[in-house]
Amino acid sequence: MKIGVLALQGAVSEHIKSFAALGIEAAPVRLPSQVNGLSALVLPGGESTTISRLMKDFALVEEVRRLAQQGFPIFGTCAGLILLAKKVVGLEMDTVGVLNIAVRRNAYGRQVDSFEADLTVDVLGATPFRGIFIRAPIIEAVGEGVKVLCRLDGVPVAVQQGRILACSFHPELTEDIRFHKYFVDLIVKG
Repeated sequence: MKIGVLALQGAVSEHIKSFAALGIEAAPVRLPSQVNGLSALVLPGGESTTISRLMKDFALVEEVRRLAQQGFPIFGTCAGLILLAKKVVGLEMDTVGVLNIAVRRNAYGRQVDSFEADLTVDVLGATPFRGIFIRAPIIEAVGEGVKVLCRLDGVPVAVQQGRILACSFHPELTEDIRFHKYFVDLIVKG
C-alpha cells in the first residue's frame, strides 16, 4: 500500500509522518501522473485558495475528481475538506466538488482564534480525539450520502461519504494517529 499526499502547499510532511507511524508508505504528489499506483490520496490542510489554484495549474482538479468518482479513497483535512466540498459558501472557488457538503472558509476565525478541543468520535473508540482547529472551515450543510462522524457544539467537524473522509481540523498535527488508521481501514475494506 502506498498513499499519496498532495504536496502543493500545506501540512504534507505531517501526514507522511502519521502514515509512517502506522508502517504505511506515503509520498508527495505534485502531478497527475504521480497518482498512478497509489492506493489513496490525502488533501492536506493549508491555504485552500492557493492549493486550489495550484491544483488547477497542474491539472490535478480533474484528476482528483475522476478518482473520487471511481471510489478512490481520499482524505481531506481542513483546506482539504474545502477542496472536496461541492459548495464553498460566499466564495467562487474551483473545488473538486465530490463531497456532498457546503462549507464556509475560516469560519472559526483568524489564525489568532485557533484552538484545540476534545472531540467524541465513536468510530475511533471511547477516548476523545484532540482536534486542532486553525482557521478552520465550518460545515454548514450535509447532504445525502454523508455520514457525520463527530460534531463540535452541534456543528459537524468530521464527515465520511463512502471512501471519502474529511475533517475541519488537523489530525495530522497530533501524535494521535487514529484518524489515519481509520482511513487506512477504509482503503483496505475496498
